[in-house]
Parts: sequence; C-alpha cells; structure tokens
Amino acid sequence: MASAVEEEVVVVGGGIAGLATATALKRVGVRALVLEKSEKLRATGAALTIFPNGWLALDSLGVSHKLTPLYSPTKRALITDIGTGATQEVSFTGPQGTYTGPRSVHRRILLEALADELPIESIRFSSKVASIETQTQEGSSIAIIHLEDGASIKTKILIGCDGVHSVVARWLGLGAPVSSGRSAVRGLAVFPQGHGLSQEYKQFVGVGKKAGFIPLSDKDIYWWFTCESTTTGENMPAGNPELIQREVIQNYAKDFPPFFHDIVGHSDLSTISWTPLLFRYPWDIMFGNLSKGNITVAGDAMHPMTPELSQGGSAALEDAVVLARHIGNSLMKNGRLDSGEVAGAIDEYIKERKWRVTWLVAGSYLSGWVQIGGRNKWWMKFFRDVIFYRIILVKIVSAVNYDCGKLPSIS
Repeated sequence: MASAVEEEVVVVGGGIAGLATATALKRVGVRALVLEKSEKLRATGAALTIFPNGWLALDSLGVSHKLTPLYSPTKRALITDIGTGATQEVSFTGPQGTYTGPRSVHRRILLEALADELPIESIRFSSKVASIETQTQEGSSIAIIHLEDGASIKTKILIGCDGVHSVVARWLGLGAPVSSGRSAVRGLAVFPQGHGLSQEYKQFVGVGKKAGFIPLSDKDIYWWFTCESTTTGENMPAGNPELIQREVIQNYAKDFPPFFHDIVGHSDLSTISWTPLLFRYPWDIMFGNLSKGNITVAGDAMHPMTPELSQGGSAALEDAVVLARHIGNSLMKNGRLDSGEVAGAIDEYIKERKWRVTWLVAGSYLSGWVQIGGRNKWWMKFFRDVIFYRIILVKIVSAVNYDCGKLPSIS
C-alpha cells in the first residue's frame, strides 16, 4: 500500500462549514485540504437565511462584500394563523432605524463565494472517508484518514464538517441525530418578469403544519413547508420533485393562501427537496465528546438543528471563525502548529462554542414544537400567541445579536 500523504490540516466536507473553515484557516496562515465526497461543488439546493451574527462571521472571513450588494435585509416578519386569520408582526428595525433582519441568500452563490477564496488544489473531490485512526509520531498525535479509493492522509489536525451523518462525529462517539417529528420541503421559485413582493418574511401556521417564504431578489423567492412527520411527511414522494410540488399544492398546503400555491408552482424543480428534520439532543452536545486531541467537528457535524431559527448556516460560519481564531493564536504563540498546543486551542474552541450551540439547538426545536405541535388545544394556542411570540421568541431571537469575533492578523 502506498505511503500516506501528509497534510497540516484536513477538513472533511466541502459544504458551508467546511469551506468556511478552510477559508478562515487560510486567513490565519494555515493551509487546509478539504475532502469532499461529491464529484464537484455541492451547489445544489435552494437558499439559506443569514442573520446579523452570520454576516459578522462573513465579515471576518472576508466574503461579505461579495454578497451584501446582492441581497437586501428583511424589514419585518408577518406570521398568520390560517384558522383565525390573525397576524403577528415581528419588526427587524433596530436602533436609529437600522435593520437587524436577515438576508436570505442563494446557497450556490454563498458556496461559490467561499470556494473562490481557496486555491483550487485545496479542494479534493470524490474523496469519501472510510475510516479514521490516530497514531503517535515523534511524540505528537496525528490522525490518519483512510479513503474509500485506498488513499491515506496523515494530518496534524482533523476537522469534521461532514454534515448531519458525520463520520468524524461518529468516530468521536457523539450520539446520532434524532428525528424532531417534523419534515420539511424547500424550494426556489423563479419569476422571470419579477414577483413584485416587498422584502418581508411571511409565514402561515396551520394545525400540525406551517409554511413561509422570503424574497431573495426581485425574481427569486425562497419558500418552505414544514409538517409533523407522523401525519404527512412519511408519505411525501421524496425522490420526485415534481410530485413533491404537486403534493404540497394539492394536498398538504391546500388550505394555505392561493399566492403561496402560485409561488410553489413557479419553483425550479431542481431546487425542491424533502427531508426529515433531525437534531442532536442538547445534552449530547453539552456533555458529549466534541473533540479528542487534535480532532474536532464544526457545523452540522457538531450541532444539527431544526430550521425554525434559521441558525444552522450562521452557526457554522461562527464555528469556522472561532476555531481558526484559536488555531491562529496558537500558531502566533509557537511559530508553528505544535500538536500539544493545537489540542489546547481546540479545547478552547469547544469551551467557547458549547453553550451557545446547545442553546441554539434547544431554542430551534422549542420554536418548531410550539408553532405546529399540539395546536388543536386552546391552551397551546394561548401559550403560542400570548407567551411564546411576545416574550419567549424575543429572547430566543436575541441570539442573533452576537459577534463571534475577528481573526488574528498573521503575517
């Protein structure tokens, strides 16, 4: 068998978390090799919503300037109860009239913006991890990654950014993600002549289901539909986007407003997907092994969460900045990536991230459960409309007003 190639840092996964982590490391003077199992950049899918905390992370990564001219901030959210017609308004206006609302971006454009920051040879496609082991070499701990094609790579640092079903998280012994009891359909609607909608987030809540949409541009609209898996999601035709589109319009969302049906009907079929919503138990994050020596995880590999707070992408961007900051500080202190010092830097990264992402995972799950779980009970409606929307949600949403910090300047 051929000898293993040696790399300073290996990042498993070329999604948002992986590319952001490699970009952040590059900015602190550390080259990372990204292993992506797909044959090319996974730029499929619809969109994601990024709140101010995510944009601050993008500032630190040096890519926000590519995106902010393309996407406008959302001014307010309107949440309508399908049964009663009552609408709750959430304003995203901050001090002095500034907007603190999210910008929703095309997933493809964000991925390409991050990938463009990296040397083309730093992303290795068609590279699926088969197994991981550790060794001690010259007194330092190293990780050895064995790929399915027979190749092996030795590295001083291994970072798993390989999503919900992470190989690295499983190696660390983290509990597998579990079902939230909900499923979601997402898509991107395209109106070539323009949709004419204002920059507002609109959501509709029914019994056991909800839907919403937000404009991305004057022609594109990101939409989604969520339901309780036990009543509808199990029967969704997951592999056929045309059938999914038809089922949403004619069956699952038939009592939603006609203009929502129109939006779904204008979808680019290649962007429509159905997925069960998984999350990691908060206590598994709080008390689980998020790192071992020079091996750790970031993004969905660490904290898979349901999408109700739209924090999955933003939290992954924060992870990238915080991890690179601690590794960069270690590099500045020692002049090189010392194995023992790097393990300490990763420990500091975990300490900084653990409480925050635990809160985000719990808050996201609670938000979804309150909005569509048990809504046929009067006390649940009262709790949602009077207590949750007016008090608890405000506290949860305050988590978006967070700055993960800057990266150190390393010459």
